[in-house]
Amino acid sequence: MRLFRPAGIALALALVAGLVATGPAAAGDTKTVAYRGYQVTVPSTWPVVDLAADPTACVRLDQPAVYLGRSTAQANCPAHLVGRSSGLILEPLTTTQASSDGLLRRAITDAGVLATAYYAPGTERAASDVLGSGRVVTKTPSARVTPQAAAAAPSVVATGNFAGNGFDTCAAPAQSAMDAWRPTYQGVGIYISGGLRACAQPNLTSGWVAANAAKGWQFLLIDVGLQAPCTTYKSLMSSRPATTFVQGKNAATNAIAAAQALGFAPRSAIYSDIEAYTSTPACKAAVLSYLSGWTQELNSRGYVGGAYVGAASGGADLNSAYTSTAYTRPDNIWFAHWGSPAGTSRFINSAYWTNHQRVHQFAGDVSETNGGVTISIDKNYLNLTAPPAPVTGFSVTGGVAAAALRWTKPLNTTVMLRNAAGSTPPPLTTSGTAVYNGAASIYTQTGLPNSASYAYRVWTKDARGKIGPGADVRLVGSKATIGASPASIMYTGAVTLSSAVTKLDGGKLAGVPVVLYSKAKTASKWSTVGSFTSDANGIVKTTQKPAVSTYYMWGYNGGAGVLGTRSAAPLVQVHPALSAYLTPAAIRLGGSTLLYGYLNPPHAGTTAYLQRRSGTTWVAVTTGKLTTNGKYAFSIKPTARGTFTYRVVWLADADHQGTQTASKVLTVS
Repeated sequence: MRLFRPAGIALALALVAGLVATGPAAAGDTKTVAYRGYQVTVPSTWPVVDLAADPTACVRLDQPAVYLGRSTAQANCPAHLVGRSSGLILEPLTTTQASSDGLLRRAITDAGVLATAYYAPGTERAASDVLGSGRVVTKTPSARVTPQAAAAAPSVVATGNFAGNGFDTCAAPAQSAMDAWRPTYQGVGIYISGGLRACAQPNLTSGWVAANAAKGWQFLLIDVGLQAPCTTYKSLMSSRPATTFVQGKNAATNAIAAAQALGFAPRSAIYSDIEAYTSTPACKAAVLSYLSGWTQELNSRGYVGGAYVGAASGGADLNSAYTSTAYTRPDNIWFAHWGSPAGTSRFINSAYWTNHQRVHQFAGDVSETNGGVTISIDKNYLNLTAPPAPVTGFSVTGGVAAAALRWTKPLNTTVMLRNAAGSTPPPLTTSGTAVYNGAASIYTQTGLPNSASYAYRVWTKDARGKIGPGADVRLVGSKATIGASPASIMYTGAVTLSSAVTKLDGGKLAGVPVVLYSKAKTASKWSTVGSFTSDANGIVKTTQKPAVSTYYMWGYNGGAGVLGTRSAAPLVQVHPALSAYLTPAAIRLGGSTLLYGYLNPPHAGTTAYLQRRSGTTWVAVTTGKLTTNGKYAFSIKPTARGTFTYRVVWLADADHQGTQTASKVLTVS
């Protein structure tokens, strides 16, 4: 293990290199360090390490120091470090880099310096204060500064199918070291994220990953984050399982972002490094809950959840909860049990994690030389396979109360299709509602409610039972209104029927066919009136002349990604036209008059009712049958003088609403 030099030696190295480390600025507790014309004030206890003078020095983030320059050789780091202190790295500014978990970066363009303050959890303010003390005393603009290269679409799967030897080490090795160590090793563990990642990673870039993947290397991705609450680390997970579950999910989110920036695609396994601890029931519950959240979040995004644990602590606890439904166990287990036969541990049941899901760290912190390059490593045996690739071409076409789903699946896989109401697909194979399991590449789901939205996710499953990343589609619900004006018309009259068709997410359905359906009041089946194209605002209108009282309904029958819908179905009432003629309208007592008229349509043989008003009510006088042409006729002969008001009423039948004539006034003198 390489340790820091005393501060005096570091200072001597700095002076030899032409750098300046001046005395304390105030009360002996700070000093000013200068690099390339940039000065910054740091605690006087921080040693200064010149990487130009010692290019193999390990940039350790678990100890305070100021590092000057950039390592140009294979770092001489211990194999396994966990923890974070506070310190500063000053190096030439060649590429802009964003701040990340535990690393606060500033580009000092006038001096051509990239300043990175590393810090322990909870001390970001102090790191910011250190950077805030910096000032440019001599302008030394950098050479051409390039923006940090945008990572290509992630394409590397870590790991693929591999059974063999691998190693892990604190800092990703230089490319020359990686080349020298092939083919003795084919797997390498790299620390990609986490607030307790203890070594700088100058080599770990998307280019490094792509280059080594092309040479056949397999990767073990490690996140070093919160540790068990029963340890002495500075960054501990909560002792409350509900909180640690969320902490595990958050850690997974950050780890996925780091993995994708390096080019690692879904189907990759990422291991949460949980260092050894002395287990108690409370501590065990916290760790298991943290790893549950970690695994669920990784799985929901198509990654494989892994845990690196000491076999006697985290391994034993995971083993005891393997069949528990209270926790989500990691997909892969990487256990440290030095000296145990490859792939085994007495703390972990040999029947658990047997589906090519194990990594065994069987030796640790050993120096090994390959191709003339010596690195301090932990030694591992890997027995892993990757889950299957996801489906491609996943699509959904909405119909009326139905969704047709299509996909292309990899060979020798089946699929699991689930959905959830709304716009968010079910994240896990245990959430949402099961829709289909099988080997088909098309499935139509029926019985969907009107005006609802759904999100679907389909997973692949291979012959080993491993589940690949999910693919998602969204089926947006739609809505159709209906307007009928007027809602009651006379026979031969017209009604204007309109509709606005929209998606439930607020989008208008413009230029789509919208179908008008009708059903007579007495009918049991709907018939199609016609299809109309919606305008730019999703509006359609038409004028109809129903002969009988009729129900109308608008329908959009769905399309790509949109579920069909049906409007409400109001009844448009049709009144027959009922005329009335009174002749003569004035007679002498003892005379008679005729009240007659016609009903259109005729309704021959039905009854017409003659009524006379008496005060505020109408009283029946007599009835008569309509003739074949719908005529009625009543002879009226009052027995007293005065003014009398009459009307004729026709009662509703199954097809038409009831109607009545206008009032007719008869004067008797």
